[in-house]
Amino acid sequence: MAMRMNFNALPGNGMTSARTRARMIERLKTQGITDPDVLTVMGEVPRHAFVDEAFAHKAYDDNSLPIGHNQTISQPYIVARMTELAIDVPQRERVLEIGTGCGYQTTVLAQFFKTVYSIERIGGLAKHARERLAALGVLNTRLRHGDGSRGLAESGPFDAIMLTAAAPVVPEALIAQLKPGGRLVFPVGTDAQELRVIEMTPDGPLESKLEKVRFVPLLPGVA
Repeated sequence: MAMRMNFNALPGNGMTSARTRARMIERLKTQGITDPDVLTVMGEVPRHAFVDEAFAHKAYDDNSLPIGHNQTISQPYIVARMTELAIDVPQRERVLEIGTGCGYQTTVLAQFFKTVYSIERIGGLAKHARERLAALGVLNTRLRHGDGSRGLAESGPFDAIMLTAAAPVVPEALIAQLKPGGRLVFPVGTDAQELRVIEMTPDGPLESKLEKVRFVPLLPGVA
C-alpha cells in the first residue's frame, strides 16, 4: 500500500462522528466488501470534505450525492467495490482514473497506488478537485483537465485503469494502455449499465461481467 495520509488531523473532522463512519464500514461489510485495507481507507478518508456543506450530514449514507455540473459522487459501496477490483494487481505503481469528479475516488486510490493519474473533462470540477486534494495533503496525484475517453497513453502503461462514468461500449483503446496483469474497471452501457473488469492476461484480455450499476455517461471532449 502507498504511504497513507493522516486525515484525522484535519480541522473540522469532528463534523462526522466515529460512530457514523463505523456504521458505514459495517454496512460495506454486509454488502460484500472484504478487503481489510479497503475498509480501513474508506473509514479514514473524509467523504464529507468532498461534498457541499449542505450534504455533509448525508456523506456517509449509502447513496450518491450531487457535486454540481450534473455530476455525482458515487455511493460508498461503489467506491469500495471498484477500489477492491482495481488494487488486485501484481504492482501498484500507477493507476489512471477517468473522471476525477470531486476527487473522492482519486483520494481513495491514492492510498494504494504510488501515483494516481486522473483526467476530468469539466474544468470547474478539475479546478476544485485540485484545490481540495492539495488542502488535504494528497500529493501523489497528477490531475489533468482534458478528454479522458482515449486514456493517457503517454503516461502509461498502467497497473489499473478505472472509469467513473459509463462508457457506451467497451473502451478498446484503454485495454492497450494496461500493463501485463493490469486491470480495467469500468461501467458500460446506456440505459442498462453493468460493472465489468478486463484483466490483461498472458493469453490476452479477459473480461468479467459483475453487477448492475448506475453512472453518469462518459462523454468525449472538454467543458
